Amino acid sequence: MSTIAFDQFALTRIADFARSLSRLHQAARRYAVDDDQFDREFNAVCQSIWGYTIDDISDDLFSTEDHLFLDTLDEAHARIFAAEQGYDLVDEAGMLTDWWGFCWMILAEKRGLLTPENRAAARAAIEEKYLAAPNVIGVIIGR
Repeated sequence: MSTIAFDQFALTRIADFARSLSRLHQAARRYAVDDDQFDREFNAVCQSIWGYTIDDISDDLFSTEDHLFLDTLDEAHARIFAAEQGYDLVDEAGMLTDWWGFCWMILAEKRGLLTPENRAAARAAIEEKYLAAPNVIGVIIGR
């Protein structure tokens, strides 16, 4: 018998929040979908679950060990990692397409990186990057 047992009803089922994102991935098999559409849908899912998006956390906040963990993560280990943190990465068709990004968010939550201060710093860095580009005179951000 497995030493790892999870109560399926106690897990937050990310697929329940990601239905639009899953439909978008299915649509991409039939016609071209802009990467920005995927980003917006993924961010909407993250916002619904955690109240934060990937853009709200800088990569620099993760340790070298965290980056190595994420870089070597495969679907099987991602599913176990997510379940240990209280999340389910599987829908009716199998593993969610964006499982790695969700693991990134789960790890950020586990490390306590989902804070208003980190969000403000990450957003300021993004704005600074855009303002440094030629021909950019302003950045409009919906909040």
